[in-house]
Amino acid sequence: MTIEHLSADQARAVLPELAEVLQDAVHNGASVSFLPPLKLEEAARFWEKVVQGIENGTRVLLVARENRLVGTVMLEFATMPNGLHRAEVQKLLVHTSARRQGIAQKLMGEMEKAAKEAGKTLLVLDTCRGYEAERLYRRLGWREVGVIPKFAKEPEGYCDTVIFYKPL
Repeated sequence: MTIEHLSADQARAVLPELAEVLQDAVHNGASVSFLPPLKLEEAARFWEKVVQGIENGTRVLLVARENRLVGTVMLEFATMPNGLHRAEVQKLLVHTSARRQGIAQKLMGEMEKAAKEAGKTLLVLDTCRGYEAERLYRRLGWREVGVIPKFAKEPEGYCDTVIFYKPL
């Protein structure tokens, strides 16, 4: 398994694979901004916006490959003058066919290295309370800020969202 830091052109070239990983995540219960059913075209449009962020220097996209693209994580850099030291971690996704192999942990480790290389000293993220991602972030040393009740809509209601941070 390899982790790759994609340029805008490289990301554009794998848009169908990125869309498929996002669709798989959404259709299997991940709370990542979308609700099922998620059409591949809608997922691809999301990744096209990510490519624009890579082009303008506000995003970094890492992917995991095991013969095919099986995971993603990205950073969105704060752009206001008082926040240039921080970034938000987004879309940590691992295809259901590749879970429980340490891919998410490896993506997070490489993402932290990329953040440091970009001069970031503080990372933030959020996830639904009770999800496997929450346990992962705690194991990786992320610190909880608090919980916002009913923050994200899900197919069967709402989830409470846990906000985390990690100094680098």
